[in-house]
Amino acid sequence: MIQVVLCDDHAMIRRGIRDTLVDSGGIEVTGEAGSYPELKETLKSAACEVLVLDLNLPGRSGLEVLAAVKESHPHVRTLVVSMFAEDQYAIRCLRAGASGYLNKAGDPADLAKAVRTIHSGRKYVTPEVSEMLVNQLATPSEETLHSRLSERELQTLIKIASGKKLSDIAEELMLSPKTVSVYRARLLEKLALSNNAELTVYAIRNALV
Repeated sequence: MIQVVLCDDHAMIRRGIRDTLVDSGGIEVTGEAGSYPELKETLKSAACEVLVLDLNLPGRSGLEVLAAVKESHPHVRTLVVSMFAEDQYAIRCLRAGASGYLNKAGDPADLAKAVRTIHSGRKYVTPEVSEMLVNQLATPSEETLHSRLSERELQTLIKIASGKKLSDIAEELMLSPKTVSVYRARLLEKLALSNNAELTVYAIRNALV
């Protein structure tokens, strides 16, 4: 049995992932968590070989959780699942140490396949991500401005471009409004933009939203 822990803040999604994995056979879901604090507690008692981790968690982002788990439980291999487009996040996650990346909009059958592939010690990428990696090797592209953003800055950019107020962003990320304002100021400086409207246009043009 492959022992898997799930970390996603939406209980219904965890239920769907758990049922898909268990029904596929040979996989046991040993624990579930809806946040990083819950995940830390879960990993103290639940056996875990593969962590299925949502990228968009409240508080600490999925990439921050990934880094923390790699440090505290280096034997655990992580499959990142997300609604975010693969072309924007998959390679970023793999570089951060994830063993695989899967879009939640994909085929459920790919989920068990990804867990088994990662458990065997290999990386799991979809054909789309594989093609992106090959293209990058063949023709290195110019680095985008947003590729230099921190995870928090990128989250803030996407939420601003989605029309959310700074106060709402602060609540979702479990940060103070002042801190979010600092992230916004850094965004404007790094992207050489002037206001939220320009941030939104940048995000749309670069397919971030």
